[in-house]
Amino acid sequence: MEIRVTVVFSPFARKVNEVALLLEPGATVAQALQFSGMLAEFPDLTADKLALGVWGKKAALQQVLQDRDRVEIYRPLKVDPKEARRARFEQQGTRSAGLFARKRPGAKAGY
Repeated sequence: MEIRVTVVFSPFARKVNEVALLLEPGATVAQALQFSGMLAEFPDLTADKLALGVWGKKAALQQVLQDRDRVEIYRPLKVDPKEARRARFEQQGTRSAGLFARKRPGAKAGY
């Protein structure tokens, strides 16, 4: 009996590499990565710096996989999301963003 596992990596926006594997029961995340060929295809991915997850939850290389698991390789963030939001808000201005975007005539501020 074999288990089905999918390994997914998105090197950049709108590009997803997905590999379906058949592995022996008791296979780990590390074995799935090795058999998928993702580490060879993308040499900038190093095993010690990988951020991994199984179905969106953080996973370790030694984690044992179940049938139909999806192993996800996460790329590092280029911009802090909080900083990006602040920059967008500053660019749009306070009058055209958030609660102040559609103010009824005669209404209180923020409503």
